[in-house]
Amino acid sequence: MSHDEQVLNYPIPSETALEPPAEWAQLRQRCPVAPVKLPSGDQATLLTRYEDVRQVLADPRFTRLLNADDAARLSADESGGLFSSEMAQIIPDSGEEHQRWRRLVGKWFTAKRMTALRPAMTQMAEQLIDDMVERGQPGELRAGLGFPLPVYVICDMLGVPAGDRDRFAYWSDTLLNLTRYGQAEIDAAQAEFVQYMSGHIAAKRAEPGEDLLSELIAAGDADNGGMSDIQLLATGMGLLVAGHETTANMIGKMVGMLLADRTRWERLLADPSLVRTAVEEALRFDANAGFGMPRYLREESEVGGTVLPRGTTVVCSMAAANRDESVFDGADEMDLSRSPNPHLAFGAGAHSCLGQALARTELQVVLEVLLRRLPSLELAVPAEELQRVEGLAIGGLREIPVRW
Repeated sequence: MSHDEQVLNYPIPSETALEPPAEWAQLRQRCPVAPVKLPSGDQATLLTRYEDVRQVLADPRFTRLLNADDAARLSADESGGLFSSEMAQIIPDSGEEHQRWRRLVGKWFTAKRMTALRPAMTQMAEQLIDDMVERGQPGELRAGLGFPLPVYVICDMLGVPAGDRDRFAYWSDTLLNLTRYGQAEIDAAQAEFVQYMSGHIAAKRAEPGEDLLSELIAAGDADNGGMSDIQLLATGMGLLVAGHETTANMIGKMVGMLLADRTRWERLLADPSLVRTAVEEALRFDANAGFGMPRYLREESEVGGTVLPRGTTVVCSMAAANRDESVFDGADEMDLSRSPNPHLAFGAGAHSCLGQALARTELQVVLEVLLRRLPSLELAVPAEELQRVEGLAIGGLREIPVRW
């Protein structure tokens, strides 16, 4: 494919929910820096090779500030979500300010803290599986386990009532779905979300608890090394959405991948010590990772032998990069013992995912508990019939029907 040929529409559809589009391999081989048309109709540049994606994600010249006049719009209706220019302006994009923000928030997402949370996560997973079994089969894994567990965990960390989780689900969808909602509905939902989080922060100021937001408030305002009110608000909203939506979807996809080929599940039953490497391989192997990571180039730069002019909007497909044969032996095979596994599912560089220790812990706990409690677990429909959630910036499956 050359620049003179037809520009692909992006995201690129695939035939089944768990398989990658054939175009990924073709692009990596023949056109790794490719022009694509976004849902908005604007043009961007898609990267599909591992080294190119890693370079851009770690390069401070490629910014999250997508509000420049010449930046591509991701969708016709700007959701104001995690990719929004407003979010990037509120939470510092680079430099010492960004590092300070990460230090303040990152204390709650260390591996040590995740180890402390693990017993409670395990207990939550046990209870959710008990409830799913009691409801009878076939069960629906996404609704019964994949969605509620991360919601309970992040709500607990933020001191937010888990009973509000259905509202979060809708607000998250308006933030992350690029095609489903009109601008008026998006604006109304976000106004509700802002009002809710503003009230929650005010309540924490009045009556602090042992949670992340209370600690951020106690750290002081921006003049004293802490956060401004608007940064607290954006941080609370961003963590609430990112802290459950990505992992909720990944739980379902991971289990779907492992059950799509029964020998994978059987191997884990025979050797549960593979859970950690299996989780990493599921993250690498995920072909339904969603939109990818958009970046805006504020000065001319070269990527993959191609000079990109200032004003280029680049989309980094971490999922395509994670299938790069030049980096991963047997890249199209799911190897549950793969190690090392330097996948890019959590990004790279200064903007790598802050919550990756949390996500890893939740995925490991779910897999450990499922293997122990439901060893006979299987898909209740053929893997080819699993359906993607359409339009979501973060890829997911609509339902995961299972039997045991």
